[in-house]
Order: sequence, then structure tokens, then C-alpha cells
Amino acid sequence: MALLARTPATLDALLRDLPEAWTTRNEGEKTWSAYDIVGHLIHGEKTDWIPRAKIILQYRETRAFEPFDRLAQIRDSAGKSLPRLLDEFAVLRMQSLDELKALRLGPQELACRGQHPTLGPVTLSELLAAWVAHDLTHIHQLSRVMAHQYRAATGPWSTYLGVLKCEGHGC
Repeated sequence: MALLARTPATLDALLRDLPEAWTTRNEGEKTWSAYDIVGHLIHGEKTDWIPRAKIILQYRETRAFEPFDRLAQIRDSAGKSLPRLLDEFAVLRMQSLDELKALRLGPQELACRGQHPTLGPVTLSELLAAWVAHDLTHIHQLSRVMAHQYRAATGPWSTYLGVLKCEGHGC
């Protein structure tokens, strides 16, 4: 929970008040910008982590999770400013963490299994660990997307800049 609570402030510190050139550029076709990443995290707060935790606790493996729409942010974020998205994410994350605390999870609950639509059986503990790793994945992605703008400009230093060597989620 300590890391999950820090993600909104991390994104805010990196992105708020930056020129749109920094927040709307991506790495090419079918890739995401910083703006898209924040929208994706918002969608996850609304439809993924806590809703799935509650499904596991209530239904166990008898009810599969709804499939996650990885591109919902394109529709859901349309017309919203990045500061508005950052504020929305901060509020939603605080609510999610309050709900998580209220569940008062112990070892027995964390061992409960649910049904992922493509991965099959998963435990609540695995879901919560994936939530943390998901945040870190998108923080990594955000730094990579922003660094991409300097790929050519760094010249020979690019050899030493690992973030410029990453492509997609393979790094």
C-alpha cells in the first residue's frame, strides 16, 4: 500500500504543468503518451483492482472477472486536460486504498482464488502484487516515453542511457 499511495504524487511531480509536447507524444504507432498512461491508470482504478478483489472475496472461482479494456482511456479521457486526469487519479487511488484497508485482509483472504478470463485461477495476493507491479510498469513506461523524445538528440551518449535502449515492455 505504501507504494500504491505514492503513485499519484509521482505522476503529478513528473507531469503537471509540462508543455503538451512532453505529455502527448508517444513512441510511434500504437504506443501511448504520458496522457494515455494516466488515463489507463484511471480506468484500472475504476474497473480492475478493487472490483476484482471484491469479486474474489464474494464469488471465489465461480465468477470470472470482466475482461479489462486496455484502450478504454482513449474514449474515457477524451476532452479532459492532463491536470484534470491527474486530480481524478489521485482521488480514485485514495478511495481504492481506503476500500482496501476496509477489507481487513488476512492470510486466509489473501489466499482466496478468483478466475481471470485469460490467466485462469489467481489469488487475491497475486492480484494485489500485480497492482503494485502494474504501477511500476507504467512509471517505467512513462520515463521511457518521455526519454524517447531525446533519442536522436543525445548523440553518442545514448550508448550510456538505458532508458533509450528500452522498447515496449521488453525492457
